[in-house]
Amino acid sequence: MIISNSPYFIAEISANHCGKKSLAKKLIKCAKDNGASAVKLQTYTADMMTIRSKKKYFQINEGLWKGYQLWDLYEEAHTPLEWHSELFDYARKLKIKIFSTPFDEKAVDLLESLNCFMYKVASFEMTDLPLIKKIAKTGKPMIISTGMASLEEIDETYNYAKRYGAKDISLLYCVSKYPAETKDFNINNIKILKERFGCKIGLSDHSKDENVARAAIAAGAEIIEKHIALNKQVDGLDVKFSLKGSEIKKFIFSINQTYDILGKKSFHREKSENKSKIFRRSIFAVEDIKKGVKFSKKNIRRIRPGNGLSPKFYEYLIGQKSPFNISKGEPLRKNVLSKLAIK
Repeated sequence: MIISNSPYFIAEISANHCGKKSLAKKLIKCAKDNGASAVKLQTYTADMMTIRSKKKYFQINEGLWKGYQLWDLYEEAHTPLEWHSELFDYARKLKIKIFSTPFDEKAVDLLESLNCFMYKVASFEMTDLPLIKKIAKTGKPMIISTGMASLEEIDETYNYAKRYGAKDISLLYCVSKYPAETKDFNINNIKILKERFGCKIGLSDHSKDENVARAAIAAGAEIIEKHIALNKQVDGLDVKFSLKGSEIKKFIFSINQTYDILGKKSFHREKSENKSKIFRRSIFAVEDIKKGVKFSKKNIRRIRPGNGLSPKFYEYLIGQKSPFNISKGEPLRKNVLSKLAIK
């Protein structure tokens, strides 16, 4: 279960370890040092994802990974299964939460053996109902990314997970484009998902603009997931849309600040603001007024500061006789109302 008094930030390592276990560890430490709530791996082999084939179906023809065969991309990008135990132990030693995205049932079994506390479902796998069933049956919290999905597909996956034992499901709005541009987003989808499913909603953010995440927080997102890299890292399949080093801390500060500015869910003002009430308008005598003289637009005005009666009494006072002498520049006070029996 995700419990946090600020946005829950998930640092996604993905393929940015570049096939080096030492770099994977550095990324975990980078996440910890820069304030991430949790760090996430991806658990698969190329064989779990696809088959080795040169046929046109398996060729990537556009985007960041244009020219790759699917098998070759996943072979290069995967986090070796034999690293997982050591990486989980390392994260726990650093006292940062660690979990993963499994891409088939065998991956779930491996992660269960490591006592993975939560599971993420990737956008491209959210329609793989047998995988959803396997994860749901663990009873662990699930985060489901919803890139490309229609509301009907999200309904089906969400309800299927519930049917097979998932009690704690969070949904992430996602644009499955790498990197995503600001024009690709419809942040109001977060509000729609929150209203429709009544669960925690977040953002899986592949953009390079922190304003996307800030807008998501303003729309009600409680979870933000971003890919990370080391400071000045240039190699890595996902590095072009990853936060690097100290950028992570700055990004987390930015989304936390947005969250704090949103404030309470009920109408609220801080007491510190009360000091400014003195600069409201109020009713003052602008001429010397003798007892028995009628108040008029000539001898009383609504001006700053706010030491006198509220302007809402101005029209009641016009034409009434002053109950006592009032000097020019003095505010009209409540004793005027009590003498005139005005409430």
